Amino acid sequence: MKVILLQTVKGFGKIDEIKDVADGYARNFLFPKHLAVQASEKSLAEVTTRQRQVVKAAKDDLVSQQRLAEKLDGYEVEIKAKANPEQALYAAVTKEKVVAALAKLGFLVTADQLIMKPFKQLGTFPIKIKFRHGLEAEISAIITNE
Repeated sequence: MKVILLQTVKGFGKIDEIKDVADGYARNFLFPKHLAVQASEKSLAEVTTRQRQVVKAAKDDLVSQQRLAEKLDGYEVEIKAKANPEQALYAAVTKEKVVAALAKLGFLVTADQLIMKPFKQLGTFPIKIKFRHGLEAEISAIITNE
């Protein structure tokens, strides 16, 4: 019997997979636990449509991530912070401050995407930004005195 999985079944298959199973396994385990439905023409068409939508959404996401990575690559963001005469900062410039500075410029990234250590001195520092789909960009943070 052909079934379509409604949920991921550990060791068996993932959601929306079409599997060929024994009738007893389907009737006694999968159907009562609402883990699968019997494959019909209508349900197969629905699964195919959902899979196409997932692929399209992934392609659109890849394109948007590529555009953002291209815009940010080589970008310089200036961050003002208070420093003492020896150019040491009173408060470190953290990921959150960099995210806030980028957000003011219209770039939406999260602190989890940034690969950096907190900056404790004035100067120019490289920051790597990781995006979905394995994309990366490198920006420069210019820390200046207020």
